[in-house]
Amino acid sequence: MDRELLGDLATFLTVAEEGNFTRAGVRLGVSQSAVSHTIRRLEDRIGVRLLNRNSRRVTATDAGEQLLASLQPSFRHVGARIEEIRTLGERPSGLVRVTASAPAARQILWPVARALVRDYPQVRIEISTDGRLTDLAEDRFDCAIRLGEHLSPDMIAVPVGPPLEMAAFASPDYLARHGTPEHPDDLDGHACLVMRHRIDGPVYDWEFEAEGREMVKKLTGPFILNDPLMVQTAALAGCGIGYLTLPEVQPELEDGRLVRLLAAWCPPFDGYHLCYSGRRNLSSALRLLIDRLRYRPA
Repeated sequence: MDRELLGDLATFLTVAEEGNFTRAGVRLGVSQSAVSHTIRRLEDRIGVRLLNRNSRRVTATDAGEQLLASLQPSFRHVGARIEEIRTLGERPSGLVRVTASAPAARQILWPVARALVRDYPQVRIEISTDGRLTDLAEDRFDCAIRLGEHLSPDMIAVPVGPPLEMAAFASPDYLARHGTPEHPDDLDGHACLVMRHRIDGPVYDWEFEAEGREMVKKLTGPFILNDPLMVQTAALAGCGIGYLTLPEVQPELEDGRLVRLLAAWCPPFDGYHLCYSGRRNLSSALRLLIDRLRYRPA
């Protein structure tokens, strides 16, 4: 690709983002007429109209939208690499604000964050374990750690953990008194320890899948909880059946204090990802945190 075409594509991307030749010119530091000339040259070169012009706004044609779909991630990737190079000699410092679920904060974030601030005393990390799906921009967080199913399509997502499995579980005492469910439908006759992740949200449904068949169970029981540790506590006390990610109860399963149930109905799914806006420049501290958290399969 020659330099002139690369420059023309960058101008086209700017016009599409601004929706106006004059504003694009201001952003690029050139005149409106120079921007218009560049777009005409690009359209002549490609042989198709890329922009619709009217007196109020400039919009992309169908062909223009297709070109934008390729250009935007490519230019964003180049911009991110330039920022990486720019900060190579910079000593990481400053505050990084992270929102994560309590399990993700304990299992994924905390071991890395603790070591990072030890190695780089100028870095501070704020960790919020609010269970709701926070709007990063509105709440001024730099990044979030979320399960793959909760990722927004406009965010950059970096895997920070292996695939996960859900686990239903109960104490041996509870199972001795009430029997062991062999199928998700059997849960209807049991005391289930359900969760409400947000005070204004619904009770969390339990999802199961086996041999291509999916089941969603709307369950109830003696307690509605919003803390995974409370679910474990209630299950250990023989109050009912809990349902959490497998790592949250692995130690209790291994030492026999809890028994796993319906394992064949809990297949692996995408694990935790760190996500952040692709529109912002990353600080050296956030870039370092991302690199250390990145999941690298053995």
